[in-house]
Amino acid sequence: MKVDLHLHTTASDGVLTPGQLVTEAARRGLSVIAITDHDSTEGIAEALETARDYPDLVVIPGVELSTDVPKGEVHVLGYYVDYQDKDFQARLDIMRSSRLDRARHMVEKLRRLGMPIRWDRVLELANGGSVGRPHVAEALLEAGHVGSFQEAFVKYIGRDGPAYAEREKLTPVEAVSLLAKVGSLPVLAHPGEMEGLYSYLSELTGAGLVGIEVYYSGYCPEICERLLKAARRYGLLVTGGSDYHGHGGKGEAELGSLSIPWESAQKLMEMAEQRRKAHVR
Repeated sequence: MKVDLHLHTTASDGVLTPGQLVTEAARRGLSVIAITDHDSTEGIAEALETARDYPDLVVIPGVELSTDVPKGEVHVLGYYVDYQDKDFQARLDIMRSSRLDRARHMVEKLRRLGMPIRWDRVLELANGGSVGRPHVAEALLEAGHVGSFQEAFVKYIGRDGPAYAEREKLTPVEAVSLLAKVGSLPVLAHPGEMEGLYSYLSELTGAGLVGIEVYYSGYCPEICERLLKAARRYGLLVTGGSDYHGHGGKGEAELGSLSIPWESAQKLMEMAEQRRKAHVR
């Protein structure tokens, strides 16, 4: 039973449309996937509609929220999100607008650095989805300013790069609370390199965190074991995903390529069902 609980589509910065991603997941024999676009749930309806053609594939509606901390970012995944909640969508609209402004500022900074790229091309690459740094990186690559997708981040638009720009973000607690409020199951994403992990977990479990992403692209057995220990200590669900975008860059895992235990998806689905029944009562 193949599982991948962290996937991106053209609704944010992925290469495949939601329908294409679902079709490819089915072709590769996956049993459970989750659509988790950045600050966007715009791809969920299409993904669920396409999944009707593949009865052996479960598609979990999700989202990935970016949050700000003093030394970087913390990402929070939300599974079984109520993507039709109007207040939630209003908050996502604000976050996507902030992403748009940041990308625009990056384009201006790059122009001043002597590496002009067209703003309309960045929007074309986003193709109506949530604009992100990968679209700026792709425009830089197309214009010949960098030799690879990764070079764009390392040299220019990464957090310490000369063309980096900030955007409005939630705190980790705000993100977890927001997701919990709309009935979602919040999970801490790719925390392998986080400093002060236990401190974060103590705070976030109080806000509604239910899980931690243990299995992730590039994580060695030692990191996974450390995260499993943290999950046991705080009574958290264990999840995992490839964080697949489809760019094919160095180090990016392929769709469904990680060995994620079936129990990860099973327990997630069971918790969602328990909450649904409790809400019905």
